[in-house]
Amino acid sequence: MVKEARFKMSQERLQELKDELIYLQTVREKEVAQQIKEARSFGDLSENSEYDEAKTEQGKLYSKIAEIKNLIDNAEIVIVSARTDVVSIGSRVTVKDLELGSEETYEIVGSQEADPIMSRISDDSPFGKGLLDHKAGDVVEIDAPAGILKFEILKID
Repeated sequence: MVKEARFKMSQERLQELKDELIYLQTVREKEVAQQIKEARSFGDLSENSEYDEAKTEQGKLYSKIAEIKNLIDNAEIVIVSARTDVVSIGSRVTVKDLELGSEETYEIVGSQEADPIMSRISDDSPFGKGLLDHKAGDVVEIDAPAGILKFEILKID
């Protein structure tokens, strides 16, 4: 038996997924069914591009529903630690790039909540993994495609 992957996320993210699933299964599914019904009324289905598009949309919808159900079924709720002495999921970490001298602050989150543009880094990413369980003052080495990058952890919130 294959072990299902677990998806780390906050309780808030799990609720967002549940809300999205309800929307897709109720509102969106009815909209797509209506599109198919309207397209059928145009006649010959073999040359009906509206019908083909509606069926493609239905396939995408069912795929998205299945994906969200899988995420919900395999969700692992992450409890954010109140500790600020070591980096863990939920930590806001200020690091200094030792090569460039620049400082950045990142939040370590589960893979389902990662958004690098918003400085939310997955605990499964090389950078996130490299920071986990380290303390302020530690220098960490991250193996990146560009080579080994060194960062000093300045602060953990």
